[in-house]
Amino acid sequence: MTGAADIHAASDAERCARLAKTWGDAPGLWGFLTTTDHKKIAARYILVAMALLVLDGLLAVDMRLQLAFPAVKRLGPQGFNESFSLHGSSMLFLVSVPVMEAMAIWLVPLMLGQRNMAFPRLNAFSFWMYLGGVLMLWIPHIANVTPDLGWFEYAPLSGPNYAPGHRADVWAQMITFTEVAALAVSVNTFATIMRLRPPGMTLARLPIFLWSMLISALMTIFALPAVMLVTSMLITDRLVGTHFFDPAVGGDVLLFQHLFWFFGHPEVYLIFIPALGFVASIVETFSRRVGFGYVPVVLSLVSIGVLAFGLWVHHMFAVGLPKLGNSFYTAASMAIAVPTGLQIFCWIATIFGGKPVFRTPLLWVIGFIATFVIGGLSGLMTASAPLDLQLTDTYFVVAHLHYVLVGGAMFPLFGAFTFWYPKATGRVMSEAWGKVAFWLILGGFNLGFFPMHILGLMGMPRRIYTYSDAMGWGPLNIVVSIGSVIAAGGAAVFVANALFSYWRGAKAGPDPWGGATLEWATQSPPPAYNFDHIPVVDSLTPLWTQTGPRPVLEGLSLDHRELLLTSPVEAEPDYRQHSPTPSIWPLLAALATSAMFVGSIFSPWALVWGALPVGATITAWFWPKQPRRHLGDKP
Repeated sequence: MTGAADIHAASDAERCARLAKTWGDAPGLWGFLTTTDHKKIAARYILVAMALLVLDGLLAVDMRLQLAFPAVKRLGPQGFNESFSLHGSSMLFLVSVPVMEAMAIWLVPLMLGQRNMAFPRLNAFSFWMYLGGVLMLWIPHIANVTPDLGWFEYAPLSGPNYAPGHRADVWAQMITFTEVAALAVSVNTFATIMRLRPPGMTLARLPIFLWSMLISALMTIFALPAVMLVTSMLITDRLVGTHFFDPAVGGDVLLFQHLFWFFGHPEVYLIFIPALGFVASIVETFSRRVGFGYVPVVLSLVSIGVLAFGLWVHHMFAVGLPKLGNSFYTAASMAIAVPTGLQIFCWIATIFGGKPVFRTPLLWVIGFIATFVIGGLSGLMTASAPLDLQLTDTYFVVAHLHYVLVGGAMFPLFGAFTFWYPKATGRVMSEAWGKVAFWLILGGFNLGFFPMHILGLMGMPRRIYTYSDAMGWGPLNIVVSIGSVIAAGGAAVFVANALFSYWRGAKAGPDPWGGATLEWATQSPPPAYNFDHIPVVDSLTPLWTQTGPRPVLEGLSLDHRELLLTSPVEAEPDYRQHSPTPSIWPLLAALATSAMFVGSIFSPWALVWGALPVGATITAWFWPKQPRRHLGDKP
């Protein structure tokens, strides 16, 4: 005789089988090309970004070997210009921002207890456009058409009079690719967090990680149009003879810098704010207590998001702007340190007020706090206009930039990768080798970049490919180069640990760290449908406060892809929304858009004729539409 428990288990198994069939992908190549599974798309983003991180790291080591000793001739000026331009452009536009967006794509639906993002096909389109941006930069590099004017390509040097050929065009269109992808992800993330929260997850119960991704997405929507505009203006100057940046006929080269840095400085926080979300999740989990100061941390994130748009001129103190204006931006640059410092104190209070367990992810957080504080202090120094005039083109700024971006973003990313690796793979990375990688990277990074502050104060300029022994910079450059090699060795250990653990690591259960948020409530790795039931939330830390069977919401179809829409503020159930099935049209739309962008490097008519296939593929993508249904309606 079959008991009630067996009947219930059988019904659960049948439910999961039906959900797996509904939300699964087609087998083989067709499934690979058409998938809209947010986890697979995010994994592709992360794998491509990590491969680029390795290549960019090798470029950095190569440049450091060039500068280790005076008067080295191994790389000439052109080769060095190409190396640092490729390194900077790839790191800033193809690694740092996209990998943070990839973490949002992977984690946001899981933290919300949902089965996918709000716009799954837009997700797929964003990856193909991102991949197009990667190829747009690296294929010309193989063909010896590498951008060579830095990661910022300032006018007039990038204009038609000073940059013949297509190196500057490659850089500008790479920006267009990646920013289209970033805007698509940001719109998707914002809509998902606002309308797909589980019942009970009001804005006051939103995890800090989701707040960070929400604010970062909103910042991206406002910041990226500026850089897309400036690169489009540069392309028209070069292609059809407009004169936006030609002062001889009324153009303005400073307009380029204003538009670029209106995006460029918020971009630092597009990288940094998601990292703050990683830190908050890791600190809370390994301190075994709710994060200290929830409301102040959220308000500080909002403050950073607002103030970030008022700082861009501190990159332009040396261009001759009015001194009164410089004073305003000096004050704004110093003011943004206040909300950032507030968060650091809240994390320290969380650790000291809890029962910390110093596993590898928490070590990365501690390393982040130490290095970012150094970067923040040097940032306060360069925020002073008189001092910045002396430091702006020296290695002091190189040190500051890397302490902020590597210490402030990559360290939390490594911690996040280690932290959520068991959820993604079902395996735990080796703790011993994880600590070896941490200490090598932390030690090598500080050995490599801290002396750059001193080199900058000694007058060593940025962007030089060699120097005379008489300058006295040789000994510190040897130390810097040794540090870069040690850090590269640590990165190799980290990658090897991740690869080995994927096949041989200890198996992980659903919640190996004892986490508090919803992604730890499903199996590791999550199935195609993420959750067999939509959870109901009653606190900031539902897995810590809910004992016994967790409340769930019924009513979504098992045989059709449906998502639960809730109200924006109170997260009350609203609609059952049809979720689009896998489709080839996002890929075809990305290919058509890519052809239009690449063709526009050579002829303006590419935009005219290229718009036809773009319009056709997008029309097919959105045809037909499915109506949304109220919760009481039948599937």
